[in-house]
Amino acid sequence: MTSQELQAKEMHQGMAVANQQPEELEIDLVELMYRLLEKAKLIILAAIAGAIIAGVITFQFMTPTYTATSKLYVLNSKDSALSLSDLQIGTQLASDYIEVFSNWHVHEMVIQRLGLDTTYTELDKRVSVSNPSGTRILYIKVNAESPEAAKDLADTYALVAQEFIAAKMETEMPNVFEEALTPSKPSSPNKTRNVILGFLLGAVLACGIVVVQFLTDDRIRTSESLEKYLNMPTLGMMPATKGNEVSKKRKNKGGAAKA
Repeated sequence: MTSQELQAKEMHQGMAVANQQPEELEIDLVELMYRLLEKAKLIILAAIAGAIIAGVITFQFMTPTYTATSKLYVLNSKDSALSLSDLQIGTQLASDYIEVFSNWHVHEMVIQRLGLDTTYTELDKRVSVSNPSGTRILYIKVNAESPEAAKDLADTYALVAQEFIAAKMETEMPNVFEEALTPSKPSSPNKTRNVILGFLLGAVLACGIVVVQFLTDDRIRTSESLEKYLNMPTLGMMPATKGNEVSKKRKNKGGAAKA
């Protein structure tokens, strides 16, 4: 065979491989799906293991946090009839009062009244203040490691803010709209969510490992793969299980004859 014929044959084979690329991709996806189905038990076990690990971490190593909320009513008008300007002023004051809770003096006053062994920077991380749109009510939310501590902090912040606003901003003292209730259950961590996330993470990791093994596995397992990659027809197949059984029978017969 001349060199020109060899080049023509190689070009023909290259074109055949290029034409088969979409088909190979489709077959690979189908094979990947079957591989995932084969490893379904391992994937489920990995998901269960992930859920157990997440549950142990959540229940044993995460400290529960409780949240209590007290409320302040900003507008304290002496007149029963309120004008539009009064409502607008009350809304503006609500935005101004939110800044009061970022003042370190307020945090220090709360620490002194409750006799806490902490700093105002640490306490500032536990407090969040919000003003729902269209209202003149401030929501003071405080996080603590016990229900009682969360309630005491929320109520104390409301009282201290009353005094600070009246003294420093020269306005009427806002009213306590609602005292904080003692929380009955922790606000974090979310145990159910963490367990579900652990379950999903375990399943995703197991699927990722199976996919990597599938992509890096270049062994030929079927006659179709042999024909596809080597262009060699398969004349016959011998199941591995039967071969093993025959070899075992031969060994057993040989052992019996020697006996």
